[in-house]
Amino acid sequence: MAKPAPLSPLAPKSFPDLPGVDGVRFAAGEAGIRYRNRTDAMLAIMDAGTQAAGVFTRSKCPSAPVDWCRARLKGGKARALVVNSGNANAFTGKVGAAAVKRTAEIAAAATGAKPAEIFLASTGVIGEPLDASKFDGVLERLAGAARPDAMFEAARAIMTTDTFPKVATVAVEIGGVAVTIAGMAKGAGMIAPDMATMLSFVFTDAPIAAAALQTMLSKAVETSFNAVTVDSDTSTSDTLMLFATGAAAKRGCPKIAAASDRRLAGFKAGLDAVLRDLAQQVARDGEGARKFVTVTVEGAVSAKSAKRVALSIANSPLVKTAIAGEDANWGRVVMAVGKAGEPAERDRLAIWFGDIRVAQKGLRDPSYDEAQVSAYMKGEAITVKVDLGLGKGSFTAWTCDLTKEYVAINGDYRS
Repeated sequence: MAKPAPLSPLAPKSFPDLPGVDGVRFAAGEAGIRYRNRTDAMLAIMDAGTQAAGVFTRSKCPSAPVDWCRARLKGGKARALVVNSGNANAFTGKVGAAAVKRTAEIAAAATGAKPAEIFLASTGVIGEPLDASKFDGVLERLAGAARPDAMFEAARAIMTTDTFPKVATVAVEIGGVAVTIAGMAKGAGMIAPDMATMLSFVFTDAPIAAAALQTMLSKAVETSFNAVTVDSDTSTSDTLMLFATGAAAKRGCPKIAAASDRRLAGFKAGLDAVLRDLAQQVARDGEGARKFVTVTVEGAVSAKSAKRVALSIANSPLVKTAIAGEDANWGRVVMAVGKAGEPAERDRLAIWFGDIRVAQKGLRDPSYDEAQVSAYMKGEAITVKVDLGLGKGSFTAWTCDLTKEYVAINGDYRS
């Protein structure tokens, strides 16, 4: 069994109490996918009529589960979700496609659902065939043990190099009726914003149609998971799905057909909050991370331009290693702005570390104090702000520092 990584110093000091989402039950167990004596499979069972939406990797080498989910999503309905860690079932050809089909059949038999209503995701090593027979008996046992209050255990089951489970929840109202949004995520390495950068699954009891869910999810991902990066590498398995059981309709919650419905204002805000929370937890658990970094770009010619500049900074190995070394080397930020390929004028540029302006108008700030900014860089949370001075476009991205431990983790990944 692989030795678990030490807990990230940026891990939450406590985890939220996860309320049960009406219409969903969870279970986690051992399938022996890669290691013995390790929880590596989770099952979520959802009530009939559950609506589904999803966004997936834009990698040209998607995993077999991503292909399966894309095809099944056209139906807009879900009854179960199966996720395993230890094997990504990616770059596995026809064998991989057969494995997802067989896994869906096993899950369908265990839950009484149709294979077309089963969604699948896998995370772990790329290029190794997944033996679907390992789910035989396991999913049946999980179906029998599934409980509404087991989401946290399910989040643990999908971890790979993660050092802590990532969960978030909010309560909102639709038409005066309380509904719950709760989600989980996994991700620590091979993280770059390209829809959706890892695995994440969000559940709600709100009665919202699949088309409306899809519209809201596609928008919300842009300022959450598509704004986070650890190492600039986009996974073959990126999957973010949103499931709505509709169970709150029994409590008088109105059924929503369109994302434009004004009654969704609170739900949209809640969904945004959950996704941002989960995305930031991914950056906080970046492999080897010791510092959580927020990069904000203002004054760009457009929000799109600001995003590209922010990600140029957030993905720069030189910026990230400087932060790891607690070095306020703002020259590396200048470099990252200049290489982004977006409109920028050297003599309009201003840069801050936290509240300390270190550069402006193409020069080091006249009041620059090395001791002051060096003290700031010793903190666990670092903010880098850039004002391009060209327009009103802005964007915020999240990342982490780049340490020697990142190299050690990935050098030994398959060992």
